Amino acid sequence: MSKKRIAVVGYGNIGKYAIEAVEASPDFELSGVVRRSVGGAKPHELADVTVTDNVAALGKIDAALLCTPTRSVQDEAKKYLQLGINTVDSYDIHTSFLQLRNELMPVAQTHNAVAIISAGWDPGSDSVIRTLLEACAPKGLTYTNFGPGMSMGHTVAAKSVAGVANALSMTIPLGTGIHRRVVYVELAAGAQIDEVRKNIKADPYFSHDETHVIAVPCIDDLADVGHGVNMVRKGVSGKTGNQLFEFNMKINNPALTAQIMLACARATFRQKPGVYTMPEIPLIDLLHGDRDGLLARLV
Repeated sequence: MSKKRIAVVGYGNIGKYAIEAVEASPDFELSGVVRRSVGGAKPHELADVTVTDNVAALGKIDAALLCTPTRSVQDEAKKYLQLGINTVDSYDIHTSFLQLRNELMPVAQTHNAVAIISAGWDPGSDSVIRTLLEACAPKGLTYTNFGPGMSMGHTVAAKSVAGVANALSMTIPLGTGIHRRVVYVELAAGAQIDEVRKNIKADPYFSHDETHVIAVPCIDDLADVGHGVNMVRKGVSGKTGNQLFEFNMKINNPALTAQIMLACARATFRQKPGVYTMPEIPLIDLLHGDRDGLLARLV
């Protein structure tokens, strides 16, 4: 079976791990990396990889992994879907992914393409776990507790604030799905911490949580991409209460995000044209291999 050709769009934290995931997969090959700017020296690890700011230079592409900031996903996805290229992104704003889905749906359907959105680990694989837990106990409450660890989406949002030269946003779980954000910032020359703090707290990424902004001399001395989640559901199966479920993981954040995105790229070739989230996709479509063989091993 011929390998599907994958383009990695963006070369930040996720993009670097996406390349590793593609290279380790038996059914994909890397067509190249698309970056906004290709000036200057090429990173040494990309010496044998085509790097371009024009996707047309990569030839035939079957799917694109959009490893770009959440706020650019809509425009990037539309661009690739209009070319008939399947897309996968890790859009991470829980309150607006349905709006993104509605925006992309007619584009994907018109151009006979598939998009899987919000395909990180939360939203993403955690969304699938939440769905399964609710099926197990239809009545009840699920608490999703993140961290402690670096939030990539929140870190990118903090870096975009005027006066911030670099940033690291840590998520600290307080229990029952409540979190504290601790944002460490390296200030740009002339920036004032009070103004930076006010603007970060006003950003939608932070405005709903307790947020602390702390100036530090050097972000690189603090950076750690580790993260995790603890998910608990207590509920009722049928008429039987006190059903308790717990799911835990500790992970390298961008590596897991990239792996899930690649699995979803595989699944795009098994769906009808349109836009999907992970709970809408048959889990077996995420896996490489013969379906009967997979079922024999997994069931």
